[in-house]
Amino acid sequence: MTAVVPTPSRRTVELGPAVELVSKEEGHRQPLAPEFVSQHDFSPLEVAYDFGRVRREDIESGPRNIWRYKKLLPVPSNVEEIPNTEPGCTRLVRADRLAKELGVRRLWIKDDTGNPTHSFKDRVVAVALAAAREFGFDTLACPSTGNLANAVAAAAARAGWQSVVLIPSSLERAKVLTTAVYDGALIAVDGNYDDVNRLATELAAEHENWAFVNVNVRPYYSEGSKTLAFEVAEQLGWRIPEQVVVPIASGSQLTKVDKGFQELAQLDLVEASPYRVFGAQASGCSPVSAAFRDGHDVVRPVRPDTIARSLAIGNPADGPYVLDTVRRTGGAIEDVSDDEVVDGIRLLARTEGIFTETAGGVTVATAKKLIESGQLDPDAETVLLITGDGLKTLDALGDRVGPKATVRPSVEAVQSALDA
Repeated sequence: MTAVVPTPSRRTVELGPAVELVSKEEGHRQPLAPEFVSQHDFSPLEVAYDFGRVRREDIESGPRNIWRYKKLLPVPSNVEEIPNTEPGCTRLVRADRLAKELGVRRLWIKDDTGNPTHSFKDRVVAVALAAAREFGFDTLACPSTGNLANAVAAAAARAGWQSVVLIPSSLERAKVLTTAVYDGALIAVDGNYDDVNRLATELAAEHENWAFVNVNVRPYYSEGSKTLAFEVAEQLGWRIPEQVVVPIASGSQLTKVDKGFQELAQLDLVEASPYRVFGAQASGCSPVSAAFRDGHDVVRPVRPDTIARSLAIGNPADGPYVLDTVRRTGGAIEDVSDDEVVDGIRLLARTEGIFTETAGGVTVATAKKLIESGQLDPDAETVLLITGDGLKTLDALGDRVGPKATVRPSVEAVQSALDA
């Protein structure tokens, strides 16, 4: 696999507090560049920072989007002045009715359905685009299971860039349409996400002006997930919740939420306190859950077979680091069946009026399973990450929901249906 992609233009980059890249395994350091794997130890590269002093007041006086946290992200200091989709600052909902149903004392829903293209992917793409612009790219690209496709196409359109989006040909029609509408280059590939991802890696090496957000600019892209942690802590009055349940696709989101909490504590923006991170997968694509259950450090790839297609990554790049994070924090990883996923979608809708896609159904159903098995503490304050809108995965509901009855236009007929 080619890890180094030629930089379109060799120029000085200004990415705020970001100072270099560091390998996750052995800590090798190298200059900021559009590279995603260390040439020393072949492990993923992460962004390293020199934050300086960051105060709560600096953040609270910022814009009502993720750029309020720009001093904690690898983006230029004027990032909010350049056209972008301005994601973030989504609501944190106190979910008392769902908490009662699940038997939890205090429960919150981080509802990321309110982002510009209705998923958390708008966060990571906005950060990736800001970095890609600094490196001199002119085309935004990605392999995607759906939500990322929407976010990349929209962000490129807003920025005036071309987009190239690769998707599995079996992707939900709603996600295909909500990508194609932005009029970029949308390419359907015969194969699953892992096939599409391999193709994207090859294309990234061939097209030096294409910024593949989750390939050659992945270290910057992945940092966008930290903003979920930042927002949750700020919305809770600058404190870290005791438990958080995160869906797992590549695994990057879970590890970056953990990184976000750690950075806030290191900067004294929150009081350092213990917290546990839990992971959620669908049983039809649960390689990380299986590794956790079997006590393994290596994640064995699988061929996905689940309705939760946004999580259907059979060879998750950050799987081993998810295991490290969950074990270090004392959490757990579980998986749930497709029937349980649908039940989770309906439970959240019925109790809190939030319609989530299948990934959110995985999160809710997994939380329920973790509570029932005694792995998740019902007395601890808990946050569930709901990362996408249910309108994206309508097919998953099939014929399970619909009108209670079809009646004649009369009061008596309606009353009869209600009494039935």
